[in-house]
Amino acid sequence: MQSFDFQFQTRMVFGAGSIRRLGELAAELRFRRTLLVADRGLVASGHVDEALEPLRQEGIEVVRFHDFDVNPDSAVIEAGSAFASTLKVDSIVGLGGGSSLDCAKGINFLLTNGGRLPDYLGYGKASKPMLPMIGIPTTAGTGSEAQSYAVISDAVTHVKMACGDPKAAFRVALLDPRLTLSQPKAITTTAGFDAITHAVETYVTTKRNALSEVFSREAWKLLEPNFEAVLAKPDDLAARSAMQLGAYFAGMAIESSMLGATHACANPLTTHYGTTHGAALAMLLPTVVRWNKSVAAERYAELAKLSGVYSGTDQDQASESLASRLEQLAKAAGLQSSLSEAGVEHVDLPLLAGEAARQWTGSFNPRPFDLAGALEVYESAY
Repeated sequence: MQSFDFQFQTRMVFGAGSIRRLGELAAELRFRRTLLVADRGLVASGHVDEALEPLRQEGIEVVRFHDFDVNPDSAVIEAGSAFASTLKVDSIVGLGGGSSLDCAKGINFLLTNGGRLPDYLGYGKASKPMLPMIGIPTTAGTGSEAQSYAVISDAVTHVKMACGDPKAAFRVALLDPRLTLSQPKAITTTAGFDAITHAVETYVTTKRNALSEVFSREAWKLLEPNFEAVLAKPDDLAARSAMQLGAYFAGMAIESSMLGATHACANPLTTHYGTTHGAALAMLLPTVVRWNKSVAAERYAELAKLSGVYSGTDQDQASESLASRLEQLAKAAGLQSSLSEAGVEHVDLPLLAGEAARQWTGSFNPRPFDLAGALEVYESAY
């Protein structure tokens, strides 16, 4: 068993209606004048008002930043930092999906440490203290509320930058599954498949450890059976609760174990084709499972048995059963199953493979991942 270093940095509060505790939790952290970061869709949904009320009941002043939509880039982060720089805020609340939560983290980097977002590419680049934050996810997907990384696209190159620091972790992650009931179906499908991919990838990475495996396993057990349930009955609060908690557990696993080839291959599709992240993962994950099975079949067999799709002893067949189950989940969500179906040009595969091979996440894949491997994955998924 390999050695590892795991520190819980975020308090997690979970339960339907728990957003009503926001004021109490913020007061415990001595918030006095807080920046509320939430995209415009959260304003329209009424969730911003739900957050404002308990904060104001505790006498906490709120400055609001909503000038962005999904997938904010580095220019939005810089604008948000400039907006807040003269307002003397002492804290930040991030409300929304991964975009809002990562935006809150990105603003915090620049507001407290200065410079530009690329200065924080990698881990541990913030030399000064950062403002305390509370993260409130309204989707079940990225697990950003459990992580110390912000993943933001560069405004010029559109390449995703992972900027991490222990100080960027939320002090509190407030999970209220009732907030996820308002997710549009498209977000439910793509965010949900993102979370599923996190559970599968973190379970086989070279950086996994005894504790991250616990989170990966529990995430899979919550996500796999409930994904179809929320698609069939969007108002099923029990299923929504399981999905949100599963996404959080998968995020906890990422924090320790990182990700693999599926994410490495997905990011260039978003950069060049604007493919939604979860949709890209749905096209790639079954292929990566099959590509990895020569070194990870035993691990995949455990997931297949947990979901009940295979009960035999042939690990290769178990891996195939897992890949087929993932294809079934993607189909149930109406997600495209191949790169060609999504309009990716075959001539672009070598370009995409070159970029995928340079992605940091690929370095943690259980099967050594390079240019040839990336091209093989793309060809198989085409």
